[in-house]
Amino acid sequence: MPKPPLDPEVADAAPDDPTVTPYDQQHVVTYMRLLQAEGEGADWREVARIVLHIASEHEPERARIAYQSHLARAKWMTEQGRLLRGAGAS
Repeated sequence: MPKPPLDPEVADAAPDDPTVTPYDQQHVVTYMRLLQAEGEGADWREVARIVLHIASEHEPERARIAYQSHLARAKWMTEQGRLLRGAGAS
């Protein structure tokens, strides 16, 4: 699998497919950044701005939904063991 981009554009909501998607493969770094920020207790608004490139002060609902869905997907990827092994692992 080629290296995922370091800072890809994000959709308003992460996928919720029961399998790893091409979007997931492209956003492995995004997912890791979200998990790290949560572990450090970072404010979700700041994380949305820095990691997801969505200004919560201008688009609070969009930022909140994007943050929550991407963080949930990151946790799903970790729980499934795919994030640590690589998104293409089965």
